[in-house]
Amino acid sequence: MMFCRSLSTACALLALAPLAGFAQSQAKQDKLVHLNQIQVIGTHNSYNTGFAPSEAKFFSAQYPKAYHGLEYHHQTLAEQLSGGVRQLELDIVQDPKGGRFAHPKIVGITKEQGLPADPDFDPQHEMERPGFKVVHLGDLNERSSCQSFVHCLQDIRGWSKAHPDHMPIFVLVEDKQGRISQLPGAVEAEPWTAETWDALDREIHSVFPEKEIITPDMVRGRYATLEEAVLAGQWPTLAKSRGKVVFLLYIKKSAPAYMNGHPSLRGRVLFTNSDPGQPEAAFVERDSGTPEIIDPFIKSGYLVRTRADFNTDAGRNNDTARRDSLLLSGAQMISTDFPLTEPAPWSGYTVGLPHGLPARCNPVNAPSGCKDELLEPHTKSGGEPSPSNHP
Repeated sequence: MMFCRSLSTACALLALAPLAGFAQSQAKQDKLVHLNQIQVIGTHNSYNTGFAPSEAKFFSAQYPKAYHGLEYHHQTLAEQLSGGVRQLELDIVQDPKGGRFAHPKIVGITKEQGLPADPDFDPQHEMERPGFKVVHLGDLNERSSCQSFVHCLQDIRGWSKAHPDHMPIFVLVEDKQGRISQLPGAVEAEPWTAETWDALDREIHSVFPEKEIITPDMVRGRYATLEEAVLAGQWPTLAKSRGKVVFLLYIKKSAPAYMNGHPSLRGRVLFTNSDPGQPEAAFVERDSGTPEIIDPFIKSGYLVRTRADFNTDAGRNNDTARRDSLLLSGAQMISTDFPLTEPAPWSGYTVGLPHGLPARCNPVNAPSGCKDELLEPHTKSGGEPSPSNHP
């Protein structure tokens, strides 16, 4: 009996040996690879669940060109993360009193036209409560998998805590102000004030503690400016980045207001979309950029987000030229309407990394010997990329 027990223990140890070897190899590589030396796939307007049937009928008839570009939708944020997405995008409006976006005009319009009633877009009445809301087009396209900003953050953190060894998740935040819809008389988003920007940071901290966020202060360290630290290669290693979130402010013209009183983003949560040469420069948006434009930024140390497709055109035509070109670039974040688990219905077009991995070693600046398989194992069946769809 003792022999059998000893043999069982030995077999169990042998079975665990490969896992221990993987963990050791991963830990070793994590000390060498930095946050800016990986590449991930992101989604555009990650919260957007599209149009309900009657809304789609009205919108496509009234605004056919716009509908052409908006005929996509996404799974929940957690499902996207499980599918391998590591960059999310959230459009937010301020709503300190609550209710500003609670009654979209498109609901009344479809009723007036005698169209069948669509499912309630806000069954939990989230839009009635105070706080930032996640909205695409006011009064027209407001359906979201998480309608309040806090709800979205909670979904992301819930997934993160369940997968503590994940690659850093990049969360792109787009502030919306003024007119955000082409519908005549549509509700407008309120302008942002200094208090609004402070409230944004507070809402993020209400969900994510400081230790779970990679902040500008963490990257800057003892350097005089954030850009000096970035150019000196001070992005944290993966050993210090796993399981964490990076928040990025998308709209460049909003950066001065967010930085007011916070030079070089001291004490702030988000990295701003900036141009090289600015003290806060760390993140650069080049949505329509090419590898020739993007790669010099990568070699200097900046984070770059770009887009593989626009207005559903590539998805309709299975046009893979731009996607394949960008996958050879060093852009850390390549965003799409059609990640691996959400192929375009017209052609099957998708955007993903080889072998369906959530991340890979950056093609331009990863250290020699970096191995993709040590970054993060595939978390959900997205399929082996087919030769016809992926380089």
